[in-house]
Amino acid sequence: MGSKRSEVLPFQAMEVLNAANRLEQNGEHVLHMEVGQPGAPVPDSVLKVAHDHLSSGRLGYTEAQGIPLLKKSIARYYKQTFGLEVPESRIFATTGSSAGFNLAFLAGFDRGDRIAITSPGYPAYRNIIEVLGLECVEIEVGPETRWSLTPEILEAVHKEKPLKGVLVASPANPTGTMMSPEALKALVEACEAMDLWFISDEIYHGLAYDMEEETALRFTDKAIIVNSFSKYYCMTGWRIGWMVLPEVLVRPIERIAQSLYISPPELAQVTAAAAFDATEDYEKIKAGYAANRQVLLDHLPQLGFDVLPVDGAFYVYAGVSQLTNDSMEFCQKMLAETHIAATPGVDFDLTRGNQFMRFSFAGKEPDIKLAVERLENWLK
Repeated sequence: MGSKRSEVLPFQAMEVLNAANRLEQNGEHVLHMEVGQPGAPVPDSVLKVAHDHLSSGRLGYTEAQGIPLLKKSIARYYKQTFGLEVPESRIFATTGSSAGFNLAFLAGFDRGDRIAITSPGYPAYRNIIEVLGLECVEIEVGPETRWSLTPEILEAVHKEKPLKGVLVASPANPTGTMMSPEALKALVEACEAMDLWFISDEIYHGLAYDMEEETALRFTDKAIIVNSFSKYYCMTGWRIGWMVLPEVLVRPIERIAQSLYISPPELAQVTAAAAFDATEDYEKIKAGYAANRQVLLDHLPQLGFDVLPVDGAFYVYAGVSQLTNDSMEFCQKMLAETHIAATPGVDFDLTRGNQFMRFSFAGKEPDIKLAVERLENWLK
């Protein structure tokens, strides 16, 4: 028998990916809209840095916090993007953002502490929190708050039974919605007033379309910032991310990381540092996402999907109540009959998810257009 802590729900996006891969192994052409993975490769200038470093013939352990080159590059990013001076001592490289969330939960919370997240929300938050013996408090959000958490909602939940922290993503997964700088500031200040850890998931920064993005670092030096090279920088398989930490958590997280991970991969760190110098290439890739986004916004409502605002990231979270009352069954049937892979909403919302599904538009524009054509024919 396995442990009770291992009895978490499966990650449905990955379950759909597995099923889609089996179809491809049988020779079928599958259009992948299930996982948040950029279809574009890492730019050539960035790959060249990786090739050159590999030619050195040695890859080894690094500092648990990350190599100085990468930390300097991240600090420069905050200066150039937000005009903020972030001390390199507070920057911590991680093995993907997933390791960042693990480290944040382990260093900031004790067994049984309550951490609030939004529903709909990224399912791995819930699973990691529960595996670590913490209590995940899922707060339903909806159109009345543009699918975002507000100070008033958070304060009411905290008053009912005290929380220890809150995790917020902007742009968010699966909704793609964003908080305005003013809304983010108000939530950060409310958390400080309630003495809650504020964990800001900023892994989709760089992928904003109609709104201004902001980092929680603008408003506090007490927040835990988690970011990643996976999304904007197209480095999912390199497993490299970073955190910006309050001073009080730097040493505790370093001690934990030394034992759990030793260090992030050296090759990934060196390559990630070079990614900051390829902005022109990445902006071209982003323009492709913007075109894909527009294709879906133009066509999905005509096919019976109720589309949420898509402020950022590369997802459309769509209501399917006009088409089905079971998004899981709908997605399974859609994959089998149209070979379009998308994720059912039950992955992101245990209560209302049967009424929603998520499309990723991180792929290539011809594939997105072909997916629309297949959907139009299927739903006639």
